Amino acid sequence: MNEKSQHRTATKKIALEGAAGKQVKVRQLRQKFLFGCSEFTTLPYAAGEMSAEEAAAAEKRYKHVEAIFNSVTLPFYWGRYEPEQGKPDATRMHAAAKMLQAKGIVLKGHPLCWHTVCADWLLSMDNDKIFETQIARIRRDIEEFAGVIDMWDVINEAVIMPLFNKYDNAMTRLCKQRGRIKLIRELFREARAAGGSNATLLINDFETGEAYDILVEGLLENGVDIDVIGIQSHMHQGWWGEEKTLEILERFSRFNLPLHFTETNLISGNLMPREIVDLNDYKVTEWPSTPEGLARQAKESVRHYELLWEHPLVESITWWSIRDGGWLNAPSGLLDKNSDPKPAYTALLEKIKGDWWTGEQTLTADASGEITVTGIKGDYIAACNGNETTFSL
Repeated sequence: MNEKSQHRTATKKIALEGAAGKQVKVRQLRQKFLFGCSEFTTLPYAAGEMSAEEAAAAEKRYKHVEAIFNSVTLPFYWGRYEPEQGKPDATRMHAAAKMLQAKGIVLKGHPLCWHTVCADWLLSMDNDKIFETQIARIRRDIEEFAGVIDMWDVINEAVIMPLFNKYDNAMTRLCKQRGRIKLIRELFREARAAGGSNATLLINDFETGEAYDILVEGLLENGVDIDVIGIQSHMHQGWWGEEKTLEILERFSRFNLPLHFTETNLISGNLMPREIVDLNDYKVTEWPSTPEGLARQAKESVRHYELLWEHPLVESITWWSIRDGGWLNAPSGLLDKNSDPKPAYTALLEKIKGDWWTGEQTLTADASGEITVTGIKGDYIAACNGNETTFSL
């Protein structure tokens, strides 16, 4: 653990009955820092909709997920989650969420409001009805999944929402009429009312420049109750590099709010051309990994994670998505299309469950049965002569 990461550790005295003068085994159960991924195939898997071959591949993939991650993002894209008004995909979502929660994984719903993959049936409504329906959707989903999913991207990519012109959608209409700050304030107010203090509410955006900075500043000045600033880092055109990464961290740190890097990836093949502005415009049928790309992805992924781990306001990094081909057919996963680990997965596993993991310690209790535990912040268990206690650093 280098000096820049000392804020990731803590020390605590723990008393264990009957341990006076004896050896106590201490083992870390999970990290406080959220290392996550998006993994949307849990819905058809939990619903029993996969073939035997698909299910076997999914189970293989989930083992790799569990080995490295303690957080998963699940899809609440309105147009897919509720393709027909009043018929949300709640049963499958509950099954997937509870399956992951049982493994000790922290869940996030993504997103509650977005202009892309929006529900087309909203377009027949006037703006007042669209707003009323959006508010009802936020209340319904947060309340229905309370205790299972308590972290939400309340609004996604709001910087371009009122300017989006690729196709008509209800949220751009609404954002143009009400204005971004007013709309977001109302959405967060309703989300807070539905989730209370147990909910962690994010604003999330791919825009990392001044436009996002100015929007966040305006929202906070208008009393919007944001818990976390979400920053996407889809690096299909190459790693940001240390200078850009540190500049973004510095700029958003002035708000003194936790930072989550919500959608992170790097490519293990040829990079997307720099002239592409909207990553969605790059259409390819094949996008293979290359030996050079695999090595580059591993090296740059580790350095990117190290820079984020060293920053005291960063509390979460989510890889998007776990397997190649998950978005834009890109070789951007940590697993290949066969769900086998790539070099980047192995390199990050060594950091997350090596350098950034306390593991097991054997400590000798003093005459009063106390031990002093120092380790990576998170949850632990201590055991001696059949007595156990759990605690957090």
